[in-house]
Amino acid sequence: MQQGHAMPAPRDGSIARAIDTIRRRRVFRDVFEISLVALAFLFYFLVRGAVVNRESDALRNADRIIDIERAIGIFWEPRLQEVVLNRRPLIDLFNFIYFWLDFPLIVFVGLTLYFFRRHQYTVARDAILLSGAIALVIYNLFPVMPPRLLPTGEFVGTIERYNQLSYQAQSMHAFVNPYAAVPSLHFGWAMIIGGSMVFATRNVFVRAFGVLLPWAQLAAIVFTANHYIADAFVGLLVCLAGLVLAAAMQRWGYPAVAAFAERRWGVEPLPPSP
Repeated sequence: MQQGHAMPAPRDGSIARAIDTIRRRRVFRDVFEISLVALAFLFYFLVRGAVVNRESDALRNADRIIDIERAIGIFWEPRLQEVVLNRRPLIDLFNFIYFWLDFPLIVFVGLTLYFFRRHQYTVARDAILLSGAIALVIYNLFPVMPPRLLPTGEFVGTIERYNQLSYQAQSMHAFVNPYAAVPSLHFGWAMIIGGSMVFATRNVFVRAFGVLLPWAQLAAIVFTANHYIADAFVGLLVCLAGLVLAAAMQRWGYPAVAAFAERRWGVEPLPPSP
């Protein structure tokens, strides 16, 4: 009995047409991409803010962080904050960096990369979202009270006291976890955004800003008493893991998805992005 070749899976023309329309019509593709990323960030902040009633755990873990920093000789946070507390211009500067050069800058740089440097945008987007997913696990397993909330009163939350700018506002409570200090994605995401700016342009001033951004954010997270120095180190490791996973998506993940879509629905791959 002669055996025939295996029949290919039937292609769903409606799915292929929908995918093709989204990918090839700029306005549909842009709306789809921005909506998808917005939903991903909304999910991140909702999950991040879902577990907040763990004050005792957060305080105990904060004490552990401080003990580790003391043991290795880097518990410099009290002395560092003293440098800025009597200098209002420095307070305003680091409050500005902490608040405005975090998520607002991520949105601005992300949109710019999306429209003008698509490859860098994709890598940065994936690295940020994947590192955010890793961070969510750590936030839930290891809540940490930031310095400004310690009951010792040793630190001052400069953003709340001097500028009335805070992610802790009443309208934001559903999205905020006050004990999400480790890892510091303020620092880690600044590394990703700064690196994206360096690789996306030859403009000397933009590149210089990209290089300085993470170090400015490192200073800001400490001077504003929102993080410990160790938080930044963990944030760096988490975001490096996100970058490795993003690179793996570029190398193996997206080609595999494109090959599956072509086999299953007959969707032809798009040419490489600039």
